[in-house]
Amino acid sequence: MKKKNTIFLVLFLFLFVVQATAAIAEMVSISGNNVNMRSGGGKKYRVIWKLDSGFPLKVLRRSGSWIRVQDFEGTIGWVSKKVVNKSPHMIVKVHKKSRKQINVRSGPGTNNRIVAKAYYGVVFKTLKQKNGWVKVQHEKGVTGWVKRSLLWGF
Repeated sequence: MKKKNTIFLVLFLFLFVVQATAAIAEMVSISGNNVNMRSGGGKKYRVIWKLDSGFPLKVLRRSGSWIRVQDFEGTIGWVSKKVVNKSPHMIVKVHKKSRKQINVRSGPGTNNRIVAKAYYGVVFKTLKQKNGWVKVQHEKGVTGWVKRSLLWGF
């Protein structure tokens, strides 16, 4: 009976670790501008998108010098591992096909003043996360806080 309990416990812990590891997705950001996302892992494949600096991507698989990635809209493609880094960035994921903007605030909370606004698809460098808010910086220098649920990335 004791052996069955031990086997069950080991199996349970193994499954827990596997599931926890899968839940923590590896993320990368594009370093450089006008970077090609391709339909396959190599220069012979067609270009799907051109990506700019900071664009966050979820890593799905690595193969040689290429990485299979997914963007915030679900598009899957390949980028060279030479054009990515681990610098954390996020992108505005709400209000697609809309002129609505999200608020960038002076502090983490809706009671803080609005310092800027951003449209769907705007990329920010991630500086810090706190209580469901993210301190971000735009490439043009604006720094502020955005509600985490409005962003995708790391």
